Amino acid sequence: MTESLRIIVGSKNPVKISAARSIFHLFYPNIAIDCQGVNAPSDVPDQPIGEDETRIGAQNRVLHCQQHYQADFYVAMEGGAEQFSYGPATFAYVVIADNQQRAIGRSSNLPLPQSIYNALLQGKELGDVMDNAFNTTNIKQQGGAIGLLTNHHATRESTYTQALTLAMAPFLHPDLYSKEV
Repeated sequence: MTESLRIIVGSKNPVKISAARSIFHLFYPNIAIDCQGVNAPSDVPDQPIGEDETRIGAQNRVLHCQQHYQADFYVAMEGGAEQFSYGPATFAYVVIADNQQRAIGRSSNLPLPQSIYNALLQGKELGDVMDNAFNTTNIKQQGGAIGLLTNHHATRESTYTQALTLAMAPFLHPDLYSKEV
């Protein structure tokens, strides 16, 4: 193991960078973590709709990072929304990769008011809709819709952190994940 780990996050959003930094500190407490955010295109709409579009956005960000930067790990998080059979919700896909493997994870769902989801279908971004509904400014780089709708008992960062923590499993136990069934 190296004395330090270089992590490239496919976003300049401080919430996403902080979430990535915290999980690598969790799993590698005795190693210096160099975690930097970079602009990485998702190649999906600014507000992804549907699970596939959201997942592809995170995968595209990681792929861009792998093609343009040298690091030990590459991380991306992409928030999206979908109208499920039980109602609209927002969620995130996360992707973690090194130079040998890639893991994809997904957060839990946050139910959205139908009026908020309808605004997303009109091309608006969730952060902007939430700023308007709650009279906040740039909430997407703070607690996010999750913080506002849960009265700050959960945050955008806490949701990313949980999803990233789970997505680390293949890197912690590569022998188990590389076995063929």
